[in-house]
Amino acid sequence: MDLTALQAFVAVADGGSFSRAADELFLTQPAVSKRISALEDELRARLFDRMGRSVQLTEAGAALLPHARRVLGELEASRQAVADLQGSVGGRLRLGTSHHVGLHRLPPVLREFSAHYPDVELDLQFMDSEQACFAVDRGELELAVVTLPESPADTLDTEILWPDPLALVAAPGHPLARRSAIAPVDLPDFAAILPAPTTFTRRIVAEALRPYGLHLRVALETNYLETIKMMVSVGLGWSALPRTMVTDDLVELDVPAIRLRRELGLVRRVGRTLGNAATAFVEVARGQAASDMA
Repeated sequence: MDLTALQAFVAVADGGSFSRAADELFLTQPAVSKRISALEDELRARLFDRMGRSVQLTEAGAALLPHARRVLGELEASRQAVADLQGSVGGRLRLGTSHHVGLHRLPPVLREFSAHYPDVELDLQFMDSEQACFAVDRGELELAVVTLPESPADTLDTEILWPDPLALVAAPGHPLARRSAIAPVDLPDFAAILPAPTTFTRRIVAEALRPYGLHLRVALETNYLETIKMMVSVGLGWSALPRTMVTDDLVELDVPAIRLRRELGLVRRVGRTLGNAATAFVEVARGQAASDMA
């Protein structure tokens, strides 16, 4: 099976179109189409349904995708392993991070890492923390720096870098902000703005409220914490945000019975030996986290 055809297949699946795949691979669109057609001929199966300018995986394509990712991941790992034998820190480092961590924690880490290891090609992918953990587990990413799951899979190794306590917040003019003390049973009386139920942060909030048997009135959902902060600040509802994001346009609510805490840090696959670039990145991240906590 032609590896270049597999690369084209994954690029089309990820981008949702042949044109975006061509841009990513620095090929013409006909060249990408030719590689996909050759792969379909070899497998005797149609891999994509063409719908105008977009494409969708067929059942056969969906079955092939995880195997194609694994093959390409192993190829990249083998190249990196040979390069690492020379003791140099270079090559490509595939790293996943959430938007919040990428904006608020990673900049000094990336600055120092790039300055010390200019030969590393950093492939930084922004995604939800949950997706990043799945990608690490599948071998698509070597590392992730994200919100850590409270109960990680047995196949994942996690390391805390930054404690990240959460605060219940509202706009200064919100009815909850004018109360000196709030009982958990008061929260469902007002609209909440929270991440999706599948996110680690939403699960932390749900777990804290579970003993009270409460069902929150969630008016809006988005996984972008900066967007949540904006919507809360204009009075659309209350939420739970990292305490580091609480500024003058927000009020931290006094809910003595609720203490919310999450951790940010590294995720890697159990049993996977990190390459030189990933090992160097881990050391830089640890050093920056220690400096942040000093």
